[in-house]
Amino acid sequence: MSLEKTDRRPAGAGGSLEGADGSLVEVGDLTVAFGELRAVDGISFRLEKGAALGLVGESGSGKSTVASALLGLHRGTGARVDGVLRVAGVDVETASDDELRRLRGGKAAMVFQDPLSSLDPYYAVGDQIAEVYRVHTRASRRAARARAVAVLDRVGIPDAARRARSRPHEFSGGMRQRALIAMALACEPDLLIADEPTTALDVTVQAQILDLLHTLREETGMGLLLVTHDVGVAAESVDDILVMRHGRAVEHGTVGAVLGSPREPYTRELLGAVPRVDEPRGRGLRAGVAPADEPGVGATSVDEGRVGVPGSSGAPLAAGPAPAGEVVLEAVVSEDVVLEAVGLRREFGRGKGRVTAVDDVSLAVHRGETLGIVGESGSGKTTLGRMLVGLLEPTAGSVRYEGRTRSGVGPAVQMVFQDPVSSLNPRRSMGESIADPLRARGERDEDRIRGRVRDLLERVGLEPAHYDRYPHEFSGGQRQRVGIARALAAEPRVIVCDEPVSALDVTTQAQVVALLGELQRELGLALVFVAHDLAVVRRVSDRVAVMRRGRIVEQGPVDEVYESPRDPYTKQLLAAVPALDPQIAARRRAARRQLAAA
Repeated sequence: MSLEKTDRRPAGAGGSLEGADGSLVEVGDLTVAFGELRAVDGISFRLEKGAALGLVGESGSGKSTVASALLGLHRGTGARVDGVLRVAGVDVETASDDELRRLRGGKAAMVFQDPLSSLDPYYAVGDQIAEVYRVHTRASRRAARARAVAVLDRVGIPDAARRARSRPHEFSGGMRQRALIAMALACEPDLLIADEPTTALDVTVQAQILDLLHTLREETGMGLLLVTHDVGVAAESVDDILVMRHGRAVEHGTVGAVLGSPREPYTRELLGAVPRVDEPRGRGLRAGVAPADEPGVGATSVDEGRVGVPGSSGAPLAAGPAPAGEVVLEAVVSEDVVLEAVGLRREFGRGKGRVTAVDDVSLAVHRGETLGIVGESGSGKTTLGRMLVGLLEPTAGSVRYEGRTRSGVGPAVQMVFQDPVSSLNPRRSMGESIADPLRARGERDEDRIRGRVRDLLERVGLEPAHYDRYPHEFSGGQRQRVGIARALAAEPRVIVCDEPVSALDVTTQAQVVALLGELQRELGLALVFVAHDLAVVRRVSDRVAVMRRGRIVEQGPVDEVYESPRDPYTKQLLAAVPALDPQIAARRRAARRQLAAA
């Protein structure tokens, strides 16, 4: 589908390539191909000075490929790039290497998703920012250091002169992302490209970063190109949205028009898959939905995460209201307590450096229910989850399974980890990773092991033939399915899910959530769902516990806590969740500014 057919902006809004001389970014019929695979196929758009455009789509839609092409990052990779590509007056495709170096960082800068991989762990953050400034301006070392402190202070790093001497590991996730933004601002670029800048951040830090980008754009007049799979993040941050799928533009228009009354079925499906804090529990845990058959196994990374329901021509799972006659899953909650934490406390370090990560936490998980645990990064929720599984021993208190105190890891309580890449051995096949719990329980018959693993692969929506494939051959959603299959191999009664969908786009996220709900219904599992995404937690949970600084500040039925929160911290978390309505987003941003200024 061509962009011209779906561009909904009014005349003069910059929707076509004609009549917009002097644009900050001009992209015309852009195509990027890797061999026979077209990652980007005929994309066209303009971005004016001071404006903000969001590229939105699933993983594999080609949005990051477009962002990289704007800075000529595909040069030398073997990619074939065709079409018009101009940034700040520079023709990216015909520019010399020297011209590209001046463009990158000088006129256009990029903020990447993972600040840890973008910052050198051996050098102070301030030195790294100063180096960028010196390369582009030939300033003295003293002037460059002063500039580094100034931009760190500008992005809200407290005590910037001192923290400039800190190394990346001494910063929190939000502070590292602020440092990357400071580095991008060092040379006062005309264009800032932000590629998934808030994916790994909790809702309050995410709101701070989005507010910062909005304020910087207002004050400096720079243009912003925001790449994200999170429609809510786009609604908070941009003027226009371009929805991408399979490398093509699906819909393009103002954020209010696209999100308020989307014309294209794919856009409606994308919005339908977005979890919301005001939706009832279970909307998305739908019975009878076959797990998605994700094509692209063994393909290049641009195809990863392209998912669909069999028979739907690759259309993503829509998590909207259940059609007539479809059964919505409801957890069967028994009064029987299957897993219990009693006065749990966990400390790290010794002496003056001792830190209390979890402090006097008590909670109970009933058979067949889902308990959500939410909180900011550093609240102690992951430490609590690891103690429930037995990966960490509590400093004080106890964990009880079916009334008996337990210690260490056992088959009854298993874990699905946040990052399936780091939790799967890249040198072992997926099947062998799933077979580990079977062998740990004493199973020695290889035919029975292989048969059981094949059954588990089918159960989570993968092919039995995937047994001999390796992690790098799978998309993110498929790897998470493997993590779920491995947890099921031990035949547990409780599964602790630690941020199991935080790195996935909304449609893949909805499919994994639906899979967990289906497994819970069929097997009678109890789930502990640890996450910083409050909307996802509401979608899946019966009860919720809110953690802050190692303690539970509020817990109860999920609808009661979300609709009538008692603790100020819970209210703060809910207020930070991105709103799909740009007018509501603007009011919330103004309220946060007033609160910060008070």
